[in-house]
Amino acid sequence: MEKKKIVHPDRDVNFVTGAYSDGVLVDKFLFVSGQAAVDFKTSKFILGTIEEETKRTLDNIKSIIEAAGGSMRDVVKCTVHLSNISDFDLYNEVYAEYFSDIKPARTTVQSVLAEGIKVEIDCIALIK
Repeated sequence: MEKKKIVHPDRDVNFVTGAYSDGVLVDKFLFVSGQAAVDFKTSKFILGTIEEETKRTLDNIKSIIEAAGGSMRDVVKCTVHLSNISDFDLYNEVYAEYFSDIKPARTTVQSVLAEGIKVEIDCIALIK
């Protein structure tokens, strides 16, 4: 089994993250770590409405998947953490815009999230 580290294309190479990779590609499976509304050029969270944070989070995921040679159509599973489950409908509207055709399997839960973020999403994609 060969593992390949996938890095967000805008990540500041001088910024050291925690003990994780943005993504890990194993064979054709891409495992994307939990992403949030972060600006990878400045390594700072960009807080906003649930819709704004969901869009930035999914844009970050999209960039990581594209860096691995895939697209959002390749996502097969997502796990979503919301700081407030009552934001579900608003987050879900934005989320649905990113997935055409067959939607990925998904789990959505309420969680305590760091730094005041409203949403964190990880996913698995099968890169063709």
